Amino acid sequence: MVRHSSRINLSQSALKTNFNFIRKKVGKNVIISSVVKANAYGHGIHEFVPMAEKCGINHFSVASSFEAEEVLEVCSKDTRIMIMGILYKEDIPWAIEHGIEFYVFNYERLESVIEAVKDLNKKAIVHLEVETGANRTGLNAEDFSNALKFLKDNQEFIQFEGLCTHLGGAETLANKFKIDTQIERYKAFLEECKAMDYMPHLRHIASSAAALAFEETRFDMVRVGVAQYGFWPSPDIRYLHLQQTNKTTENGLRRIITWKTDVMDLRTVKAGEFVGYGTAFQAVQDIRIAVLPLGYSNGYPRALSNRGQVLIKGKKAPIVGLINMNLFMVNISHIPDVKIGDEVVLVGRQKNNVINVSSFTDTTQLLNNEMLSRLPAAIPRKAVP
Repeated sequence: MVRHSSRINLSQSALKTNFNFIRKKVGKNVIISSVVKANAYGHGIHEFVPMAEKCGINHFSVASSFEAEEVLEVCSKDTRIMIMGILYKEDIPWAIEHGIEFYVFNYERLESVIEAVKDLNKKAIVHLEVETGANRTGLNAEDFSNALKFLKDNQEFIQFEGLCTHLGGAETLANKFKIDTQIERYKAFLEECKAMDYMPHLRHIASSAAALAFEETRFDMVRVGVAQYGFWPSPDIRYLHLQQTNKTTENGLRRIITWKTDVMDLRTVKAGEFVGYGTAFQAVQDIRIAVLPLGYSNGYPRALSNRGQVLIKGKKAPIVGLINMNLFMVNISHIPDVKIGDEVVLVGRQKNNVINVSSFTDTTQLLNNEMLSRLPAAIPRKAVP
């Protein structure tokens, strides 16, 4: 089998550490829904889902029916899948047939659901998403009242599985006043359910940030994305956790991803010569460089040109020149005995040194989520102990 220019390893032991940490934070009775949208934040749905199941996770959240199908291809029989985003009308029968749960965030969707479900011998499993202040997706108060009545009148066809909302900006403590308002608005929708004597099976509003930081948002289920992959949602949430636990440091979350490539070629560049396109880097003395076989088309940010670093033989090698579509160069003058084919760590640990995703995001202004989700699906991924 031919090889790709880079590869990704995913640590099962690190993932177990992360879920143990999250479980301790949210409590034993709260369902953890693993958010695997954007190809499991770049980690790979096909590889990550079985790893999470080994850690006792049996509920997964995705952004589309396409992603739901990817989870369905590799998950266990009893695992539950929830679509939080786009579900085209023509895909509704497929979702119902496979027992896939989905958000309803406009009233018209329910009419399409009832059309589909009457031709099938299964109930539709829906979560009503309500608008509480993010102004993204969600039922307003009037539509919610109509939707709730519709569900109660059609219980034989539709299961009211969840009442949910999305907290817009829980990772930033400066937004706490907004989050508090959203929580109160959500509780008002719950009161309406109580008044109609028709409650959802699950109440859920918390993403990673809220789940880790704010006990009042945990309810019956939390939708955990970035934290399960070993990243704090933000410095604010990490500092708040340290405050809450009266600690000065905490290693509860471990990055599960390691991204590697290999030295493709070696060259000597004379003083005064340029490296790569244009005049972005000029050698002021004779240097030795290694050529690496990937670039911005492989998810390596071009903004790291002349700024980023990789690890070779456990030492940091700085990028020189512009990152190309499929190549970039690093200075290895200070690293003896580098050979073609030597392993290069782009993200992760090698000997006593480490390249964190934060070293990308701090330099390029990308979010952790953005950087990870841009990793091409074509890069082979493998679970390792």
